[in-house]
Amino acid sequence: MINMGSIDYIKEGTCFNYSVWQRHSVGVDLSQKGLRMKVLEQAHAANLNNQVEVHSQSNRELGAFDLRILKTPATEILKKLMPFRRVVRGHESCRNSACPTCMAPHIKKVQSAVAQNQVIQFVLPAFPGKSPNLAKVLGANPDMAERLSLQFLHELCEQIKEVYAPGAHIILCSDGRVFSDVVQIPEEDITQYQIELDKIIEELNLTNLSTFNLDQVCEIKSFDELRIDLMEEYGQSLEILRRKVKAGAQENSTDEENELNRLYCGMTRFLVEDLSFPGQSKSRTAIQKDCRKRAYEVIRRSNAWSALLAEVFPQAVRLSIHPQSCGSQKFGIQLIGIENWMTPWHGVAVKTEEGFTLMKRFEVEKLQSNLVKDSEGRPSHFELVQHNDSIYRDPCNEL
Repeated sequence: MINMGSIDYIKEGTCFNYSVWQRHSVGVDLSQKGLRMKVLEQAHAANLNNQVEVHSQSNRELGAFDLRILKTPATEILKKLMPFRRVVRGHESCRNSACPTCMAPHIKKVQSAVAQNQVIQFVLPAFPGKSPNLAKVLGANPDMAERLSLQFLHELCEQIKEVYAPGAHIILCSDGRVFSDVVQIPEEDITQYQIELDKIIEELNLTNLSTFNLDQVCEIKSFDELRIDLMEEYGQSLEILRRKVKAGAQENSTDEENELNRLYCGMTRFLVEDLSFPGQSKSRTAIQKDCRKRAYEVIRRSNAWSALLAEVFPQAVRLSIHPQSCGSQKFGIQLIGIENWMTPWHGVAVKTEEGFTLMKRFEVEKLQSNLVKDSEGRPSHFELVQHNDSIYRDPCNEL
């Protein structure tokens, strides 16, 4: 078990409890303003005092990132992730290569951990909660789809141990509570989903994984209050976001604007799918109009969550479930493997002759398949009766 130590601060304000790594609690007290973590800055500054010589040396050695660094332990670690990257259209050539530009934003954090013989720390905002649309999923609880993904991520860390003995650890920062009210997932479903994820991690002994979520920020506040505090401290202007999203559709747009535009389009599509559940009385046009507004708020909330995570885990390499361009500050990562781009919470696991894949529930129910239940009698996954070529998914159609 990895122990990060305990930091306890008591002062007038609000008490926050962060459960980091293997559920090791770090009590953090904040100012009355809410989520601005001044005490974390102090703790981080103290930590940096012990690392300043290492960082200075790394900066001198790295300088301009060039081909010399491709032979370092840090790059060998990142190379283990490269085959499982999610990249945007037009950057496919970077997926399986040791692209220096792709590695540049992450190399110093990895290099710093290697210099101190520490476990490489990754954070991944993901596993928010199952889609509310039962045409896509089996229910509100994690199932075989989540199990496959968690095992894949754990094994990815095991692969890193092949080139770096201390290995790696991925903190799954569940963001479902951050925007559950926007995507219309009931709070109780989010709670149960998070509890079940932890049970799976413990049951399967996935020691390279742990979880962190908004519930752990403050136990004495309501979920609505937590979201309000989060946005007051880390939320960006809606108008600024709108301008950047619209600019991303133009030819002379920046990488940030391009990414936000792609994210907005993909998020709108997913929201329309999720809210077009059986029995929905709204028209398709009305749903699309509503989801365009909701997509902006989901992105605002997600960005605020990312900003908070950057303060809580300043030394962690930032992973993302979304495709990233070459040289992005986030490392896009697949959740199942090379051949599948769907997320577990938007689909179901399907066992085929070649192994497992992910599909939307209504798609697999059109095929000859059997529903398999787990040991507790809950729906787990589907098993195809015979192979069907229609299960192939075009990755370009996924977010």
